[in-house]
Order: sequence, then C-alpha cells, then structure tokens
Amino acid sequence: MTTTSPQGRTELLRPDGSPVRVLVVDDELSITDLLSMALRYEGWQIRSAGTGHAAMRAAREFRPDAVVLDMVLPDMDGLTVLGRLRRELPEVPVLFLTGKDAVEDRIAGLTAGGDDYVTKPFSLEEVVARLRGLIRRAAGTGRRSESVLVVGDLTLDEDSHEVSRGGEDIHLTATEFELLRFLMRNPRRVLSKAQILDRVWSYDFGGQANVVELYISYLRRKIDAGREPMIHTRRGAGYLIKPAAS
Repeated sequence: MTTTSPQGRTELLRPDGSPVRVLVVDDELSITDLLSMALRYEGWQIRSAGTGHAAMRAAREFRPDAVVLDMVLPDMDGLTVLGRLRRELPEVPVLFLTGKDAVEDRIAGLTAGGDDYVTKPFSLEEVVARLRGLIRRAAGTGRRSESVLVVGDLTLDEDSHEVSRGGEDIHLTATEFELLRFLMRNPRRVLSKAQILDRVWSYDFGGQANVVELYISYLRRKIDAGREPMIHTRRGAGYLIKPAAS
C-alpha cells in the first residue's frame, strides 16, 4: 500500500495503513544512527540492533517488513543471523551490508537467502532505493491473484506463493519467486538482463547486471537440479524458460 506525503514522496505502508517497519542490524553505532535517521525520514518505523542475538529478539518483537543486516557482527556472522531469521520470518526481505569486495562473499550472502546487498561505503539514497524495491516486491508476491502459472511440469501459484515441479515442492526466496514469475509469464520469450533488472529489481542496479546471472544460477539449482533443464541462456541476448525436452 502506498500514499503521498506532504513533501510529495510516495510512502510505503503496511496493509493495515501503518508505517513500514525496518530492522537495522550493525555493530557500528554511527552506521545504525545514520541509517535510522534516513529511513525514518521515509516515514518508516525503525528498530536497531548491534548483535545477532539482539537482532533476533528485535525481530520477534518488532516483526519487521525488511531487515538491513551487516555481514560481520560481534557474536555471530550475518549468514547465521539470516538462517535464524528465515526460520521465524521466512518471507522478510534482507539487504546485506558488507565491507568485503570479493564476489564470493556477495554470492555467499545471496545463496544463503539474502535478497540484495550493498557494499560499504554506501550512499543512503542507494540503501533507501534498494529497500523500497525489496519491500514492494515482498508486498507484490502477497497480493491475491486468480492465476496459477504453468510451464511444462513447473507450476507457480501466485495466490499461495507455492512452487512445484513434477509434484515436488520448491522453496524460493521472495526475489527468486519474482524472477521465476517473470520468466513464467513470458514462456519461450528471451528476456534481456535489462528487462529482468527493470521488472524484478525495479531500479537501476548501477551496472551490476551480474546479479541476474547469480539469481538465474540459483533458480537453476532449485528448478533444474537433477532434471531436464527448463531455464536456458541465449548468449548475448538473455534468458528464457520453456518446457523440458521430453
């Protein structure tokens, strides 16, 4: 749900009309203070935590709509916190903060179920934009719809958020679900990275189009693992989904 503030900004709201809730987790007080100030300016309710254990307590009490999570915390790493969050709040989108530039570290966070990442140092505008995209996608996957998408033996229920192939249930993160839905709404059609970024991420990814490749690889592991492939690459053009060859 959205509304327009007196300042002309489009505000995101929860379905009951209350402000969006964001949990900020970082052990650097200067970062949590800065992020909290910027996010409150968006009209959102903010809770902060400096350790993994404090983050879990806050998540249980606060029930956030999104989480900003540092990869390195004093008592446990961000991946451990994410795993515990996913058990209690499986659909909440998570934006990782990382000071590491290695692609392997980013892949680890996304593979573990994170929905996006920002590398320190970051701009506040970028964090806000990415959070807006994550929150909109999470809300969109929860909207009621009459359609069940079917491509070959793969089904995606937009109503219940359930995905299965050959009768076997497949668990997807919110971002993976949105990417698969976009592919399944356009079966046999080649979709470019730019089209996918615009539809799934809903903002300019700053040239980091390799995130599409990462998420395509995650979907393949879950959708095509041990089966005839359905997700295909057209080099220099993009990606498509079609029924598996019989």
